[in-house]
Amino acid sequence: MRDVICLGGGLNYAAAVVLAKAGLKVTLIEKDLNFLGGNCLHAGCIPSKNMLHRAKTVLESSEDVFTGKAKVNVEKLLNKTFDRIKKNTNGVLMQLKAASVEVLEAKGYVTDEGIEVNGEILKAKYIIIGTGSHPRVPDGIEVDNKKIITSKDVFSLTQLPKHIAIYGSGPIGLEFAGYFAALGVKVDLIYRHENISKKIAPEIVEKLQEQLKLIGINLVPNTSITKAVANKKVEIQTNNGKREADMLLVATGRIPNTWMVKTPNLKISKGIDTNEYFQTTLPNVFAIGDVNAKLMLAHAARAEALNVANQILGKKEKLSLDNIPKFIYTIPLSYAAAGKMEGKKTVFPLNRLGISGAVLNSENGLVILYTDEENFINGAEILAPNAEEIIGIISAALAGEMDKDTLLKAVFPHPTFSESIDRVLRRVK
Repeated sequence: MRDVICLGGGLNYAAAVVLAKAGLKVTLIEKDLNFLGGNCLHAGCIPSKNMLHRAKTVLESSEDVFTGKAKVNVEKLLNKTFDRIKKNTNGVLMQLKAASVEVLEAKGYVTDEGIEVNGEILKAKYIIIGTGSHPRVPDGIEVDNKKIITSKDVFSLTQLPKHIAIYGSGPIGLEFAGYFAALGVKVDLIYRHENISKKIAPEIVEKLQEQLKLIGINLVPNTSITKAVANKKVEIQTNNGKREADMLLVATGRIPNTWMVKTPNLKISKGIDTNEYFQTTLPNVFAIGDVNAKLMLAHAARAEALNVANQILGKKEKLSLDNIPKFIYTIPLSYAAAGKMEGKKTVFPLNRLGISGAVLNSENGLVILYTDEENFINGAEILAPNAEEIIGIISAALAGEMDKDTLLKAVFPHPTFSESIDRVLRRVK
């Protein structure tokens, strides 16, 4: 009998390490140890941010203040990126071994009795499921992983197409649209609605769409792909007629990996159902990360894993998913948000900062702050250079339950884009 079994070796490994260091007998089961660390490390946010950072450099070098435009050797970039990822994977394994976590490379299945591995039932007092997700592919689209691809296939593209269509305007679609456009690929961004997002503030959506056009992306709104097949070209049938491209990237979201569930007593709807403490419908069985479909972000998965580990160690505390920062690494300006987008809305344009213009397109950035009637901070949305870094200020303010006057006691460095937080706070009435 083990104390804890962690099924899935993505950000679940953080819980395994913490629990084992606390003296518990912990087993981590991962079907492919080469994928230890999960999708974010191997086929998601880590390689994509390495690629996007270089693409952003290329884009910024196109300004007229430069005498030549940078070029990227994509094959060298990918090799360098995955050499680093291999080191990180080994680092995760070393952490697990140093904490005395038992690591099994196998497929594990959830049953009423425990975890089934190779026909044997492994029992534990607690089970943490963290099996991640996979790309969603709409009916009618025939993915061949060569011309019709999903996000994971981008990381093996050493030769870029001349023309790519991208279906979907979520984070994956927007980020890769920027990557390809910055490197000189003709990009058609196809999405089903009038605007790229219903969740982002309209003021920022407008600015984001302007930025996409600025870097050469062709926006194709109100369009659904009903069929796509790869021939000499990718032939795309939509509700608005036929289109062609050299390649089609399907970026229409992700689906939780629930294939390992072998019991009707573990309830599944969009993902594995859990309560606010990530407890499933089976006693002492938790589900964290993408598989519970609450918030499909790597740092959310890690926070959930650590929250569950603390519960097992007797420190039960609710984790507010609303306060977890979300961001999209669009280029040259990125988008980030944290908290609830409700209450009084105060807007500060970045063109009022002294540093405005120091970064490509930065004069078109915005900060939107949301406060309640007593001026406590509810949340914020940011479109700025490195917005994913700046949003940490708001995340800390939310964790500290700060009002605007408390946060204004902080002195923000000058000249920086983080000063926009100070400025928007001073506009709150």
